[in-house]
Amino acid sequence: MSNKRNNTVGIFSNYEHKSQPIASQKVFIKRVYRNTLLASGILIFCLLIGIVGYKYLGPMSWIDALHNASMILSGMGPVAEIQTIAGKFFSSFYAIFSGVAFITNFGVLIAPLAHRFFHMLHAEDIDE
Repeated sequence: MSNKRNNTVGIFSNYEHKSQPIASQKVFIKRVYRNTLLASGILIFCLLIGIVGYKYLGPMSWIDALHNASMILSGMGPVAEIQTIAGKFFSSFYAIFSGVAFITNFGVLIAPLAHRFFHMLHAEDIDE
């Protein structure tokens, strides 16, 4: 059995190489849990950016800022009309940012599933 050391860093440092056996169910569930927590943290951080931006640049109440930021971040679109120029600039950039954040979160969430699937397809035969 080849025992290659994985030199990657970051959230993907714990994924096995194709020359290593597929991870156990327990390790897989732990990866899914960790990535779900990471995606949730990213989502909350992005939502906070939107809430603060809409609150002070909109300007709107906290609940309206939350509502608008949630709708933009989920891809549904704005619900409140922005009156200020700064608010319109913020809303434009936040909409673009939200699209990137959505794609990033989707990638983080499916990474363990995609890795496990492709690892099963491309795993090398390991002679013990």
